[in-house]
Amino acid sequence: MTENDVRTALAGFDLKNMLDGVHVADGLVQVTLSIRREEAATLEPLRREVEAKLAALPGVKNAAVVFTAHKPAPTPAPAAPAVLPGVKSVIAVASGKGGVGKSTVAVNLAVALAQNGLKTGLMDADVHGPSLPRMLGLAAKPEVQDGKMLPLHAWGLACMSIGFLVEEETAMVWRGPMVMGAINQLLTQVAWGELDVLVIDMPPGTGDTQLTIAQKANLAGAVIVSTPQDIALIDARRGIKMFEQVNVPVLGIVENMSYFACPHCGEHSNIFGHGGAAAQAGRTGAPFLGEIPLQIAIRETSDAGTPITAAAPASEAALAFHAIAAKIIDRLAQPARAAPRILIE
Repeated sequence: MTENDVRTALAGFDLKNMLDGVHVADGLVQVTLSIRREEAATLEPLRREVEAKLAALPGVKNAAVVFTAHKPAPTPAPAAPAVLPGVKSVIAVASGKGGVGKSTVAVNLAVALAQNGLKTGLMDADVHGPSLPRMLGLAAKPEVQDGKMLPLHAWGLACMSIGFLVEEETAMVWRGPMVMGAINQLLTQVAWGELDVLVIDMPPGTGDTQLTIAQKANLAGAVIVSTPQDIALIDARRGIKMFEQVNVPVLGIVENMSYFACPHCGEHSNIFGHGGAAAQAGRTGAPFLGEIPLQIAIRETSDAGTPITAAAPASEAALAFHAIAAKIIDRLAQPARAAPRILIE
């Protein structure tokens, strides 16, 4: 007995627009009819007739047809003003766990998007561990104009991070509300201007920051970063599920540190395994965006504040980032969605 069988049986009754729900489980069938309260007595014979029909179907152990009071459609709430009115698309670069090179991917992906002609911004949402100032080679504090902070600029990007506002060694010993306040300021109190895309480097995990940004920033999608090893892939799956729950499309999965490329002989060694992210993409239905090698040059350029896509645009790693950026540009060309409503009951 399936829901389709029940709906086929119900087709013989004149239920008009009353059918509100059908639930089938282990031979138990429940059908909900939405009516006005004053119609209950008049429609009771119909309810009993439908219930008897369903109870006689093969495989049905018990059938119940219940009335629910009709509720008028709620008046739509007025549309909220856009949080980032000048930004066409916002994408989050996320991971289920730390240490997988998410910030390295975010920075080089943003530079690659800018090198493809897109007006690109980069926001560091990792309040507890901001890394963009070091990776971008920026140490200045942002100026304030008309009540908003002006983003700093490097490598063709408009950039903002809590790390621009505090000393590098400062520990941000903040509870959730303070973190959410900082995230809101980085989103709404920065003069981002007109951007084709804003890349947000997310903190690891699936907590308050991810939910706040998913709700406020109207994300066009998320890029999940993982290494090939199983422990990272488990957390990557959690990240994918989290974005699915808040109705944010997953643009794809990136396998970082996919293989070690020896700088002397060019031999590839699969230090963390290989192909795990591609396999995970196949299981979840998310696109696989590509592999980024584990190279000394990526680490050196990141520490020096010169992303490898800018320092060595013809290198193997830079070309890999550009290939991923091209796929993301194609995905961003798809129609945008409304921001999700996140309800906790």
